[in-house]
Amino acid sequence: MKIGELSRLTGVSVRALRYSEEEGLIRPARGGNGYREYCAGADEVVRQIRGLIDCGPPTRIIRDILPYLDGPADLLPQIPCARMLDQVAAEREQLDRRIRCLTRNRNAIDAYLSAARTAARTDREHTDAVRA
Repeated sequence: MKIGELSRLTGVSVRALRYSEEEGLIRPARGGNGYREYCAGADEVVRQIRGLIDCGPPTRIIRDILPYLDGPADLLPQIPCARMLDQVAAEREQLDRRIRCLTRNRNAIDAYLSAARTAARTDREHTDAVRA
């Protein structure tokens, strides 16, 4: 598939796809005409990369951990770099903070929806009683 189709399929801009390529996050093939050609499954990889970028880790960390996200455990480095481990651990803690915040926000929205639906039912019941 071409870059425009991948962009439409994933909702990721062509510019962002080119940036991901420049950063070594994706590696499309090139057709005889020089156009980028993405293989089947590229959309899932792009969504995963976009999700990671949206969570905050810098692309250099994403580039390093991307091969391990869905790969077998034997792909993991034999001797991990301490600096890299510290950086990834810090990113994980940041993700945990965001997850806690998102959970609180989701719970607040759930509480609002519950209260609003109850109020709407009560109002409807009151209106129906007045009409009867």
